[in-house]
Formats: sequence, structure tokens, C-alpha cells
Amino acid sequence: LNAQGQPAADGHIVLLSISMSNATQEFSVFKRLADASPAKSERVVVVDGAQGGQAMAEWAPPWGRPWAVAMQRLETAGVSPHQVQAVWVKLANKGPSGDLERHGRKLEADTLQVLHNAREKFPNLRVAYLSTRTYGGYAIGGLNPEPYAYESAYVARWLILRQIDGDPALNHDPEQGAALAPLLLWGPYLWADGEQGRQLDDLVWLREDFVRDGVHPSDSGRRKVADLLLEFFSGDALARPWFSGQP
Repeated sequence: LNAQGQPAADGHIVLLSISMSNATQEFSVFKRLADASPAKSERVVVVDGAQGGQAMAEWAPPWGRPWAVAMQRLETAGVSPHQVQAVWVKLANKGPSGDLERHGRKLEADTLQVLHNAREKFPNLRVAYLSTRTYGGYAIGGLNPEPYAYESAYVARWLILRQIDGDPALNHDPEQGAALAPLLLWGPYLWADGEQGRQLDDLVWLREDFVRDGVHPSDSGRRKVADLLLEFFSGDALARPWFSGQP
């Protein structure tokens, strides 16, 4: 799309990140890898909109600071809000408490508002890829320890299922009524059980993958997430066609 949101042979597809400090630290490394990779189409512009301290609750107000900063970053990248067609959203809130029903429903409500905001501010937004936190078992303090890091994936699942079940608040099809949200799809799944890993692949999270607080990623942790993002967008059947420009 061109800057006005019209189809153009020399236009762009903008992929924007929306989330907090972990996400910007990881997505900025992914951007560097993607921009240098032949797997990314030259028509795709990757913009890191995620920001330190700005979790889902901070993005929920429609005219809050995170949105203003994201708009500035789009302008700096030489693209417009009308060219944003895909977003990566990493679901998390700061200092969760209580059981899954308590902290999960809060995160669900905040994320739903973020999706509504994104659909309003980026009128050509088509898809949101949802990811959740990495391992939180090394966390010092209450910023986002276990089991909250693991349980945040249930919130992504709830939202996707609500859309599948036809919830009007998550409708993405203009033919079915007001399109209030983009299509929701799973992004890369980032959680693994520390050094125990997971059966899906050989991903493990070591203590050295995190800085002193056990929450924010170190250089090695950032690279692990960046590699997972690049593998996902260049290889997933529902992302590769637009990200790589390969049918």
C-alpha cells in the first residue's frame, strides 16, 4: 500500500510490534536480522513500536503515550499508519496477581482494547500475531514471575477462540458487521520450561538468557526470541506469503 493506503506496486507492508520492554528488546534484534535476511521481501518494513514499561494495560487507553510514540516511529521509518497491515502483540501485564481467572481476565480485557485501538488507528490492519512471555522461573520480584508468564498463553487462546466463535467484539470481516479487530493468529510460542525445555523443539531458557532481574532478556535471550520470530514469519504458512513475497 502507498502512504494513503491504496494498492501500489512500489508500496509497503508494515509489520509493527506492540508491547513492553521485553518485546522491544527482542523485536529490535529481529528487525536487524530481518532487514539483512533474503527471507524478507523488500516491500516489508519492520517497525518496532514496543516500548519499555508499556504493557497491555498502558496501551489500553486509546490516546495514551504508547500510541503517540508508535506513530512517531512509523513516521521516522518513512511509512504511514495506513500501511500497517500486520502487528505482533506480546501479551503481558506488569505485576499480575491472583489466579488465572483474576489476572487472565484482566489481561484479556486490556488486550481486547489494544486490538480495538490498533484496528481504529491502522485502518488497513489485517492480522495480529499473538505471542506470550518467555520463561519466568528466574524472576526476582513480582514483575512477571511464574505461573503468570506461562498462563498468559491462555489469554491468547481465549481471544482466538472468541473470534472463531463469532464474538462481535472481535469481528474482523466487514461482511459480517463492523470490523472491530484484525484477524487473530498465533505468533511464535516463546515459553519453555527453563532448562527442561519442551517437546516441541530444543528451546531451553537458561539463567544467562536473562539479566539480573531474571525477567528481561540478556543478549542471548534477545537473540533466541529474534531467531524464533524470523523463523516464524519466513516459514509459517499464513505469514510467509506476505513476509517473503512467496506464494
